[in-house]
Amino acid sequence: MRGLAFALSVLLATGAGAQQVTSANTGVLRALDKNTGRVQDIELSKGQRAVMGRISIEMQDCRYPNGNPSGNAYAYLDIREKGNDTAVFQGWMVASAPALNPMDHPRYDVWVLRCKTS
Repeated sequence: MRGLAFALSVLLATGAGAQQVTSANTGVLRALDKNTGRVQDIELSKGQRAVMGRISIEMQDCRYPNGNPSGNAYAYLDIREKGNDTAVFQGWMVASAPALNPMDHPRYDVWVLRCKTS
């Protein structure tokens, strides 16, 4: 997790200097069920939970560079599978670099698209 924090700080510090970030109340995620091919866009408010198939996704925060909700957005997610007490994924996902900290699951993929301000 320390490696992710470093990578996230490098990602946000690109350009002329460190970017100031804002926390949004809502984030937009995309989920894929690899077995059925079903893709679903999910809009979540902070603390809200959504269910897709056997997984539940809770977004705890969505942050973005000031004035640019779709640029380098990143969200803290807690993803759990039905019948399993251990999180399948828990941590930050970055919209512009989904492979930086991906969810590793045989059936589902989830990634951040953007934060939403209204």
